[in-house]
Formats: sequence, structure tokens, C-alpha cells
Amino acid sequence: MSGAAVAALVGTAAAAAGGTWAIVLVAYFVSATLLSHWRAAAKQARTEGRIEKGGPRDGAQVAANGAVFALAAIGNATSPDVLWQSLAAAALGASAADTWATEIGTLARGMPRSIIDGTPVATGTSGGVTALGFLAAAAGATFIALVVLLVGWPASAGAAAFVGGIGGALVDSILGASIQARRWCATCGSMTERRIHGCGRGTALRGGVRWLNNDGVNAVSTLAGALLGASAARWL
Repeated sequence: MSGAAVAALVGTAAAAAGGTWAIVLVAYFVSATLLSHWRAAAKQARTEGRIEKGGPRDGAQVAANGAVFALAAIGNATSPDVLWQSLAAAALGASAADTWATEIGTLARGMPRSIIDGTPVATGTSGGVTALGFLAAAAGATFIALVVLLVGWPASAGAAAFVGGIGGALVDSILGASIQARRWCATCGSMTERRIHGCGRGTALRGGVRWLNNDGVNAVSTLAGALLGASAARWL
């Protein structure tokens, strides 16, 4: 319910900015929803017990991925400018790149490796990357770029979506592998993002910043992607 409520707020902001904004947002949400359901059982089996949240998105997850877009939409509704379109496109590009990389990359046959030092990590570990995941991230960013171009936004916004998508995905992986909270379940002998593991036991902090969870990393990487993409768009 919290996810639906926040999504409604983001959608209202998009509608206030104009019809094309709503189309871009719907395209992102549809792609994310379809990918989350695609081979869901196989992905859950590969990541069981490691990721912090699964299933439908809650309010924090929606806000982490959509807040920057919503703020840009409000800015455009107040004072229309191509800068708002570039920020919004880049923010959604970053969110799409991260979502596509996660939903598709989780099914990679090879073992993920930490983006920091290249050591093998378990599937579902934040900061773990694969070639398939990187290609999926690029595809997600490209998808948003194509959508914004098809609805008539300027080419600079399309470029912002692609640059912001790739940049945001890289920031997400780097933060996930370095400062995102990493926890240990002594009962199961495994790493996890959860404070309470699937076995029902509490977990202990083993690295990263205690309060920085996956939602926080997503929020920072989306903002970083938006700023990177908008900065790139200024040169076009």
C-alpha cells in the first residue's frame, strides 16, 4: 500500500508537468514491473536470504527511484525548461539501468564479481557485477532514452537518459560494494542485507555504514545519475 501511495504522488507530479511526462513515467514502471515478474521464482531462488526486500515495491523503494523525477516534474510544471526534462530523463535512466541490471543480471550463469576488487561474490550481493548485468543496464538506459525521444523531448534529454543511466548504475554498484551496510547471519553462516535473516535470527553488521541500506544507495545513485546526465546534456 505504501508503494502504491508514493507511486500515485509521483504520477500526479508527472501529470501536472504534462502528458509526455506521464507517458515516460508509465513506460518506466511498465518495464520495471514486467521484468520483476519475469522468471521471478528463479531469481528468488538465486538470491534467497541475501537481498533486503523482495516482492512488490514499498514506499521507500518507489521514492528512492522516483523522487528526483517527481521533483523535476514539479519544477517543469512551475517553470518549463529543458533542464527539467534532462534531469528527469537522467533520473529515470539511472533507475531503469539499475532495475534492468538487477532483474536480468541476476540470471547470469557466471559468478558475479565485486566492482571494487573483482573478487567473486554470491548472486544478489550488492556491488556484484556481471557482463550480462552491465549490458542490461545499458539496455535500460537506452530504453528510457528512446522513450523520451519518441514523445518529442529534445535530443539532449535522450543523451541525458543514457549517460545518467550508465553513470547512476556504476555509482550504485560502487556504493553497494563499499559503504552499503553488509550484515552476517551467524546461524546460517552467510552474508545478507537483512537485519532479521530468513531463519528468524538477528544479524550483525560486518561492513559499510550501519544506516545505509539499499534504498539509500538507490536514492543517491539516482540523484547522481540525474546530475551526471543533466551535466552531459548541457554540452549538446
